[in-house]
Amino acid sequence: QVQLVESGGGLVQPGGSLRLSCAASGNIFSIYAMAWYRQPPGEQRELVAQVTSGGSTDYADSVKGRFTISRDTAKNTVYLQMNSLKPEDTAVYFCHVQDVSDYGDDYFYWGQGTQVTVSS
Repeated sequence: QVQLVESGGGLVQPGGSLRLSCAASGNIFSIYAMAWYRQPPGEQRELVAQVTSGGSTDYADSVKGRFTISRDTAKNTVYLQMNSLKPEDTAVYFCHVQDVSDYGDDYFYWGQGTQVTVSS
């Protein structure tokens, strides 16, 4: 079992910045992908950004050029630097991890979520 601990959410004014962190711990095999999802009020959860063990990244169109995902493989930690925040970025942000066993079995884990509110 893998535990994910998120931090860094909060209230910020439009145009401001926040940095989210998510640290994985526990019985980790080999983490392939680490990602951030978000769920705005009354809407479905959506992928924000993902980074693989090889360093490949993918972003939702709505955050390209404003958000940057990165990971520290040695610390099993993923970060999301969010700049030029907009009110529509308001959501609960969730960390998501894909862990792969030596036999190729995939295990997926979610963090508890951290609230990001962009408002003046």
